[in-house]
Amino acid sequence: MTEHTTGRPVDDAQREGHSADPHENRRQVLYWRLLARLFDPEEQAGLESASLAVVEDMGLPSALLDPQASVDSIVQRHPELAAEFDSLMVPAPDEDATSGRAAEVRRAALVSKVLLGVFATGSGAVSAGELARWQSDAGWLERALGCEPGGLRGGRPGAGASGAGGGTSPVGTGGRRTSPDLSRLFPEIGPELGAIEADLVRRMRLREVLADPRLAAQLTPSMSLIEQLLRDKGNLSGVALANAKSLIRRFVDEVAEVLRTQVEKASVGALDRSVPPKRVFRNLDLDRTIWKNLTNWSPEEERLYVDRLYYRHTARKTTPQRLIVVVDQSGSMVDSMVNCTILASIFAGLPKVDVHLIAYDTQALDLTPWVHDPFETLLRTNLGGGTDGTVAMALAQPKIAEPRNTVVVWISDFYEWQTEPLFESMAAIHRSGAKFIPVGSVTSSGRGSVNPWFRERFKDLGTPVLSGHVRKLVHELKTFLT
Repeated sequence: MTEHTTGRPVDDAQREGHSADPHENRRQVLYWRLLARLFDPEEQAGLESASLAVVEDMGLPSALLDPQASVDSIVQRHPELAAEFDSLMVPAPDEDATSGRAAEVRRAALVSKVLLGVFATGSGAVSAGELARWQSDAGWLERALGCEPGGLRGGRPGAGASGAGGGTSPVGTGGRRTSPDLSRLFPEIGPELGAIEADLVRRMRLREVLADPRLAAQLTPSMSLIEQLLRDKGNLSGVALANAKSLIRRFVDEVAEVLRTQVEKASVGALDRSVPPKRVFRNLDLDRTIWKNLTNWSPEEERLYVDRLYYRHTARKTTPQRLIVVVDQSGSMVDSMVNCTILASIFAGLPKVDVHLIAYDTQALDLTPWVHDPFETLLRTNLGGGTDGTVAMALAQPKIAEPRNTVVVWISDFYEWQTEPLFESMAAIHRSGAKFIPVGSVTSSGRGSVNPWFRERFKDLGTPVLSGHVRKLVHELKTFLT
């Protein structure tokens, strides 16, 4: 402390021409409390009381500081906060200095709540309600980042939207601000969220939960949960098995709805004008009919005489094609197995497309008889084990009857036991005239590693490995099949 010549005290900040910023201090208190809670679940009395004073001073509910309160429950009691959580962590246009500082403190309180609910998962056993609450809070985090709930975890839109007791479902439009480039700002957040969810599922006594219909009803199906169910299905029976099948079917139906929409948008063939349009009322081109008959307009009678009706062409060019999908079902490829099984069933429903599905680890399984029903297909998979693509190749090669009318999609991370023999077989398929599409993985997030040895050789062969995003595979298949 120093003295002015006038005798009034002034601190160092004032002497340097700056004034203390109470908003900055408040924000720091909230973030220090967040860090303390993340790394040590024990309450820090000083930080807790200071944070409570900050929150109450801003007119926010004290429940924001309660580790047991979910975002769903807070929004249920305070619906006006839902709009603030929406795109909360997306960069916003600059605000004026005064209101901006106060807004930063308020935002810090809300951000702290979301982050703490998602990343402070503790240890020990997890109940069905706790998993459901985490899924809900993870959905709010994705919403805060401007995404659909479930989008960053590689699940279907809406994942984690329902809490254990119902509550408010975050729909996450991200409309308040421009969505950021999440791959640049948060390159690892998607896989990390998936890993946390998988850990929670592993810590849950899943068999006991499934055996209790009340507890099973609290589960929200997700990729991590489906993986565990598929791995453990051989150990389930009775009520537990029925509940497991119900969860798998719910998840399959929801993912299928999303993928079917993508296929319908992408797989529209060119109009086949060699086929005369069908002369039915629903195909009548009224605008063209009026335009072509305008010369028959009678001004005296104010009537249009129609000599000819015109109809829209609706027939589309399609060529009979054979699609062979080979999927690595080892432990690292569960997401791909689920997505590709569903995708194969959708393409199998298209006219004149002959779809075959093969799954493999160290053994291969021809799932073609069940390809129209992804639920039944998944129940017949046996996830885990090593990887030997040569056994799958032995099933796939005899199916290539007309190479130029065949596409082979091979989904794997290509970490194989017999690398060179497998690659030579794949190169032979390519040279035969069949279209060979190697895919690193088929996930909603598009993340996944690929054996660099295979990646380089596929590139030299002229068939580079597709990025794992499911939309790219849909586009490639659409190009070939329509």
